[in-house]
Amino acid sequence: MTSNTILRPSPISATVDFAADGVQHGFLRLPYSRDDSAWGSVMIPISVIRNGFGPTALLTGGNHGDEYEGPIALFDLARTLQAEHVKGRVIIVPAMNYPAFLSGARTSPIDKGNMNRSFPGRPDGTVTQKIADYFQRTLLPLADIVLDFHSGGRTLDFLPFCAAHILPDKDQEAKGFEFVEAFGAPYSMKMLEIDTVGMYDTAAEEMGKIFITTELGGGGTATAKSATIAKRGVMNVLKHAGIVDGIVEPQATRWLDMPDGDCFLFSEDAGLAEFVADLGETVNKGEVVARIHPVGRTGGVPVELRSKMTGILTARHFPGLIKPGDCAAVLAI
Repeated sequence: MTSNTILRPSPISATVDFAADGVQHGFLRLPYSRDDSAWGSVMIPISVIRNGFGPTALLTGGNHGDEYEGPIALFDLARTLQAEHVKGRVIIVPAMNYPAFLSGARTSPIDKGNMNRSFPGRPDGTVTQKIADYFQRTLLPLADIVLDFHSGGRTLDFLPFCAAHILPDKDQEAKGFEFVEAFGAPYSMKMLEIDTVGMYDTAAEEMGKIFITTELGGGGTATAKSATIAKRGVMNVLKHAGIVDGIVEPQATRWLDMPDGDCFLFSEDAGLAEFVADLGETVNKGEVVARIHPVGRTGGVPVELRSKMTGILTARHFPGLIKPGDCAAVLAI
């Protein structure tokens, strides 16, 4: 797509008015004709809480549909946040990829679209691409600060951390890390992505937005602890932005860094994963992190996955069985 390409208008229409003061609960309505509804729609819940002038926070969850801390925190915030407590605007989308969220899957059951690899999207593309396009051209330009909640979903488990990325613009980077610290997760991460193409993060950062994200557990569920971290963290972000009055609730956090690709361990074999270290434990360079047991017959020798660096085990493959190419573990320093 060239810079001279004229895009069609988005097919998504909002039932809320982003410029109106007060509390509004509505939908992003995307027409979607299908077998069970010829003139049907995908109805993505959205809330807008606005009071006068001030910064805009865009708060999103359900970018991947099997990650639940964000939706829990944001459905709760949408229900409880009142306009008189806001200076500026809060836009809340608890489940960006709503079809994926409803099916409890990472990707959309409609088109198998991974929302976090679909940006900038297309107004004439698949359902997932159309949603990404609306965020790219309508919602992100409204925002000053973007918080996108993630966790490990059904296939990964993480130490609970809030994160921002190392960026070329050091002022933008520094502001991101200020918000990470304000969020107050048990861990704070200077994060390295293995593939940034098509990411929501990248789209926001290239617009100059302050963008922070989380990984708050995993396994396709949320715990009382991880949901509490999400709820407290989002309020701390709004307070730090000056959108909500109050003092940021301080929390002890441990800073972690992912300096290079040696942080990642990928399995080259299929089998039964046996981890010999748990999340939060230190693993020295060269030590075994996991063993992959062959399961086709008894008597096979397991493959050992050894750490390429000394660091803290920050994420691990969650299901017991692993496939070639799966990320087995992530370490950070």
